[in-house]
Parts: sequence; structure tokens; C-alpha cells
Amino acid sequence: MDLMKILQSQLTDGIMDQLANQVGGNRQQTTNATTGILNTLVGALTKNATNEKGAASLFNALEKDHDGSLLDNLTDFINPSAPNPVNDRTANGLGILQHLFGDKKDNIAQNIGQQSGLNQQNTLGLMSKLAPIVMAALGKQKQQKGFNITDMMGFLNNERQSMSQQKSSRGFLKMLDFDGDGSGLNDALGILGRLFKRRK
Repeated sequence: MDLMKILQSQLTDGIMDQLANQVGGNRQQTTNATTGILNTLVGALTKNATNEKGAASLFNALEKDHDGSLLDNLTDFINPSAPNPVNDRTANGLGILQHLFGDKKDNIAQNIGQQSGLNQQNTLGLMSKLAPIVMAALGKQKQQKGFNITDMMGFLNNERQSMSQQKSSRGFLKMLDFDGDGSGLNDALGILGRLFKRRK
């Protein structure tokens, strides 16, 4: 099973309702934004794994902080009033976003928000909640399959190839090839628009 399918299986109706309540959007807005965010996060991870330095950094993060146990009780993780057993680094969504996107994270949140109906702040909050979940899903695959760094790179390369074959995901891969001219973001915005129209 690929990473996107694993994530989709974790984000049940109940979890999506919780996320919608947390970010202050309705269910449709939250679902639409989640689609864009997951594509973008998974695309960023696959991009990181295309070079040895990025793959080593990702593998070390999985070893230290993301063993997949967060998926065992997503309800408590999402609910801020519940006792949260995960450590700070595991749950540090903003830290993960900063590592993956740097100062582009706000632009990504703005673009996804424009298409989903969430405002930028709420979209960034949703991104911060989903980022640790994505890392946990990858970490759980590493634990269950005994991945070494080469195995992880192969797994993510297969994921990237799968995404590149899907029209709905190509724009997100382009968006991650930041060159400073904004064209990648605009391309991804167009992909988002077409994707969300089909889901309405």
C-alpha cells in the first residue's frame, strides 16, 4: 500500500470531523484542504529522498521522533484538551513544515486556503496537524517493514513515480521545485482548482 492510501485510511470520518472543528472550517472545506495538504506534504518527503543528504536527514528524524505510535490514538492527538502522550518533537507540526518548506509554507497555506475556502491561518493550522500524521505514517512503514535508508528512498521514489502519473498530483510536485519566480505555485494553484471542482 502506498503512503497516500495509508493516510486516507487513517483519516476516518470521525477524524475529519474533529479536524474541521479544530480549524474552524466546515467538513467540505477541511476535506478539500486536506487533499491539497497531503499531496504537498507527501510530495515534499519524496523530493527530500531524491538525494542522500535529504534522505539521511529524514531517516534520522524517523529514527528519533516518528515511530508511528502517534497513529495509535489520533483522536487524542487532534483534541488539544486530551492528555497527549507524544513528545514535543513528534507533535511539532510547525517544525516539520519549516524543515520541509522553509519560508514557503505561508504561500502554500494561502494557495490551498484560497481553493478550499479556509483562511490562511486555519489552513496553516491544519497543515501543522497533518504534518506529524504524515511523518507517523512513514515511520510506521519503516518500523513494520524494517526499512533501512536505501529501502526508505526506494519506497518514497515509488511514491513519487505514482504521484507523477496522477494528474491531480503533478502540480504539487512542481510546486516543491521552488525557483523563486512563483510559477510553480501558480501551476499548483491551477491543479488545486481543478481537483476541488471535481470533488464538489
